[in-house]
Amino acid sequence: MDWKRIIIAIDNSPVSVNAVKYVASIAGNLSGVNICLLHIYPVPPPDYYRQGDTLQHYRQRQEEAAASYLAEATDKLQQAGVPAEAIDSRCLMAEDTTISQAILRLQQEERYGTIVVGKRGISKSEEFLFGSISSALIHHAKDTAVWVVG
Repeated sequence: MDWKRIIIAIDNSPVSVNAVKYVASIAGNLSGVNICLLHIYPVPPPDYYRQGDTLQHYRQRQEEAAASYLAEATDKLQQAGVPAEAIDSRCLMAEDTTISQAILRLQQEERYGTIVVGKRGISKSEEFLFGSISSALIHHAKDTAVWVVG
């Protein structure tokens, strides 16, 4: 797998911004780089549907919320010299899986050689309950480099 095929898993946290800046500083002037800005969001909470909302509405809200920081990340990469055609942005729901497993699935299916994540994109309580995404990626990734940026 080519290390220049990079997934940057982002959310709306400062460590995600740091991860994008880090990759931009490295990839800005590289030829042959291909970057996927990836936001994975969880399935709706169990009581979500009791409020009368639909899955389609939930997806729409998640994608609208992610659109701004995906666009900001794209701008940072382009300002560093990454060509627009080398950047792909995706917003996906982690259906029947964890966020880290969804990232790894995409990495395997599309043969990305590098995954970049911020040190922690979840709260301490979420980390206690579900585990750290970065830790899960480090322990379960195969045939890929995992960069954890603080």
